[in-house]
Amino acid sequence: MIDGNFMLHVVILLACAVAIYLSCEWFVNAVEWLGLRLKIGPLAVGTVLAAFGTALPESVVTFVAVVFGSGSAQKDIGVGAAMGGPLALATAAYGVTGFMLLTRRRKATADDDGGEDVGDTRKLARDQRWFLAIFVVKVALGLVAFAYKPVLGLLFFAAYGVYFWRELRGGPAGENDVVDVEPLRLQPRRTTPATWAVVTQALVTLAIIFVASQLFVHALEAIGPMIGLPAAVTALLLSPIATELPEIMNAIIWVRQGKTRLALANISGAMMIQATVPSGLGILFTPWRFDGPLLLSGVVTIIAMLFLLVALGSGRFTGRTLTWAAAFYGVFAVCLIPILA
Repeated sequence: MIDGNFMLHVVILLACAVAIYLSCEWFVNAVEWLGLRLKIGPLAVGTVLAAFGTALPESVVTFVAVVFGSGSAQKDIGVGAAMGGPLALATAAYGVTGFMLLTRRRKATADDDGGEDVGDTRKLARDQRWFLAIFVVKVALGLVAFAYKPVLGLLFFAAYGVYFWRELRGGPAGENDVVDVEPLRLQPRRTTPATWAVVTQALVTLAIIFVASQLFVHALEAIGPMIGLPAAVTALLLSPIATELPEIMNAIIWVRQGKTRLALANISGAMMIQATVPSGLGILFTPWRFDGPLLLSGVVTIIAMLFLLVALGSGRFTGRTLTWAAAFYGVFAVCLIPILA
């Protein structure tokens, strides 16, 4: 007999997933118009505006956990979020993007050759190399202890500041970067929407994404023990996917619209935020010492990024290759079980 409490949490999960997807459709529509208003290039819309918005909920969770957490367990949640986010993005988010590319290619008509326009792979590779360098440093800091380590957290904020400045400095779109922007959902009959409408749509949908994401995570944490999963497995294996659901939904929406460059930019931009802001908070306010599962997540993330960089450098950065990135999350799951046992 199915427990009524279990079914309630399943319904909450499904409702939140639908709410996140629909809100993301309105959110990406709003940030595209916001990018036009601010006169920044479409890639910066993905790497800065959309990434900042979708990564904000996880950063707030980390901030509350490490700054206001009353015990070591709560601070550990913040550190786990800082490590689990990049892992989910480097594996599951890229994997879903690759799957959507393959699906879109199969559905291509005779007039559409189904080509995979992934944009400037050199820029994407440069961004991911920068992420990898920062990520390796933050993993290394988790293995050592010294008096002045907390001060290094400030360097992670500075690193994101440099990245943020560099992305905005890229300027308006070039001829090959222009993307079609659909009418603003809040004002569908206006060719050029009002600025207040753009900002309102972005903020309201972001608030819905934040609330729905938190409800999704809590429902997932409740269902885990009901189906026999240890709490540690739910926290380290399933919660990161849930917290990165907005980025994954954005990728699905943008690839479906033929804007793969924006989808990839959103993932790479969110990865830069996850590698710097939550990590800086964790290093400042916690001992930032890694146990086996945290170290495993770091190692798998590094391996996944090396795989993607090889694909970018060899010209094999395709939907099929990206789909394989999700396999690294499976490797993490397989290796995690004996470590927790």
